[in-house]
Amino acid sequence: MIQLTRLNGSRLAVNCDLIKYAEAAPDTMLTLITGEKLVVLEPCHEVSERTLEYRAAVLRAAWPEAASALVARAAGDLDKLLRDPKRSPQK
Repeated sequence: MIQLTRLNGSRLAVNCDLIKYAEAAPDTMLTLITGEKLVVLEPCHEVSERTLEYRAAVLRAAWPEAASALVARAAGDLDKLLRDPKRSPQK
């Protein structure tokens, strides 16, 4: 589950496996596979990053031998991003 913030400032935990899509118009609206909609303060790219971090943590816990490969991949992605200033992080 990922921690997000409602527009009124209250915190909530969202099961990121239930997110169908996220849209920014102008606030971030998450649509869950159940049809429920949530509006949160975090931008779409932050929701994506938190989801990826959560899933990586699950993989590290379930498959400890893969942890070094996950770290190496993240470092490689960061290196590419830093070498190419025109490229922006995916949103």
